[in-house]
Amino acid sequence: MACLIAAPCSGSGKTLLSLTLTALARRRGERLQPFKVGPDYLDPQLLGAVAGLPCRNLDPLLCGEAWVENSYRWHGSRATRVLVEGVMGLFDGRGPSSEGSSAAVAAQLDLPVVLVVEASRQAGSLAALVRGFRDHGPPQVRLAGVVLNRVGSGRHHALLAEALAAIGMPLLGVLPADPALVLPSRHLGLLPPHELEDLHERLPIWADLAERHLDLERLWPLLDPPAPAAGDPAADPVRALLGAPPAGPPMPLALASDAAFHFRYPETTELLRGVGFDPQPWSPLADAALPPQSRAVLLPGGYPELHAEQLAGCRRSLAGLAEAAGKGLPIVAECGGLLVLGSSLEDAAGIPRPMAGVLPFSASRGALSLGYREACVASDGLLVRRGETYRGHEFHRWQLRPTGAPPAVGLVDRATGPAASLWQLEGWGSPARLEGWSRPHLHASWLHLHWAGCPELVRRLGAAARAPLGSAGKPLALQD
Repeated sequence: MACLIAAPCSGSGKTLLSLTLTALARRRGERLQPFKVGPDYLDPQLLGAVAGLPCRNLDPLLCGEAWVENSYRWHGSRATRVLVEGVMGLFDGRGPSSEGSSAAVAAQLDLPVVLVVEASRQAGSLAALVRGFRDHGPPQVRLAGVVLNRVGSGRHHALLAEALAAIGMPLLGVLPADPALVLPSRHLGLLPPHELEDLHERLPIWADLAERHLDLERLWPLLDPPAPAAGDPAADPVRALLGAPPAGPPMPLALASDAAFHFRYPETTELLRGVGFDPQPWSPLADAALPPQSRAVLLPGGYPELHAEQLAGCRRSLAGLAEAAGKGLPIVAECGGLLVLGSSLEDAAGIPRPMAGVLPFSASRGALSLGYREACVASDGLLVRRGETYRGHEFHRWQLRPTGAPPAVGLVDRATGPAASLWQLEGWGSPARLEGWSRPHLHASWLHLHWAGCPELVRRLGAAARAPLGSAGKPLALQD
C-alpha cells in the first residue's frame, strides 16, 4: 500500500522527505514512480530527475477523478515503489475548501498519509497539531505516522517523540538540519533540476540521510505499488482517452523546450503523439529556427522573464514566430509562452525587452495571480468553441498592458468585448475578467490547462494542423 506525503502547510519539508526516499530507492535499484498532487511543475521536475521516471500529476480539479485513478494505477503498478507527494497543506484545496486537496486524493485512492511537520519551534504542542490533522474532515484521512523536520537536538527529539506517543501516533523519523536539504527557490517555487549544478552530488547524501534518520522498516512498505487498474491491461490512460493514433505520417510540431520554456505535463507530449504529431524540441533561447515542416507551434510556460535579455537577441527565433503567425500556422501559447508573443517583456531588473510582436501588449512584473479558474469561452478559436467551459490554473507575477499599437502580423484587431477575447475567467477571490486571445490559428492565455481533462483541445489542434491553409493564411474551417 502506497502512501501520500503531506504537511500542515507549504515549506514543512514534504518535498525533502520525498527526495530522500526517492534517492534511496534509486540507489537500491528500485523503480520508483513519483506522483504529485495538484498543478505543480517544479516539484515534479525534481522528483522525476531523481527517480529517473517522469513524475505524474494527480489533479482531480483539472483532470477529473477517473483520470487520477487510471493514471495512478497504470503508472504505479509498473513500478516497484510508488510515492505520492501532496500539495500545500493537507486539506488545502480550491479556495477555502478541501476540493482537490491532498486529503481528497488520499481519500479517493485510499492512501494512508505520512504527515511531515516542521518542528523547530515546537514541543508538546506538536500533539495538538497532529491530533487536529488526524481528526479533521471531511474527507477523513488515515495518518500512518509523522516525520519531523528540523529537529534541533537529542533532547528536542525526545520531547517530540513523547508528545506523539501520548496520542498514539508513530514517529517515522526525522529530517535533520543539513546543508544538502536546503533547496534554493525563486518567485514561482523551487529551482528546476537543470539549474541545480550539484544535484548529482546531493543524491547520495539524500540517500544516506534517509538510511540514518528514517524508520525505513515502517516507511518502506508504505511505498508498495498499487494493483493494476481493471479493464484492458494494454491500454494506458492516454490511449484509452484518445484511441489509436490517426493514420498517416506524424506531423512535426515545434515544442519550445529550454530553460525559458519547460512548464508542461508529461502527458502533453504523449497526447500530442496520440493525435498524430511528432513533437520536435525547439529552443528559442538558442535562436534556433523552427523545425522544418512544422505544422504547429506549442509555447508552454516557464521563465521567459528571467531570460528576456537573451530572448530579445534571438531575432531568428522571434522572427520565425511572427512569420509562422502571419502564415496561419496553429500556435498555442500558455502563461510564459504567452509572454514571448507580446511587443515587449520586462526582465527581472525591470528593463523592457522586445519580443515577437505578434500580440499588442507589453508585460511587466505585477501582482501575484494564483488559483484555479473557471473559463467560459467567449469566442470560437483554434482550440475552443464559444459557450464551452473549462477549468485551469493560473500562477504568475507578470501582468499585461495593452500597447495600443497593432500587432506585427494582423492577428488581433482593436475590438473590445467578448468577441476579442478568448474567455472569461473567474475563481475564488478573483473577480471575473476577460482574458486571452482566440483566433482560428491562435490560442494564447495565462491559463494552464491539463489536456487529459479536456482531450478535445488536442484533437482540435491536430485537426487544424492537418487542414489546408486558405489563401488568407488561415485554416479553411474550424474543425471538431
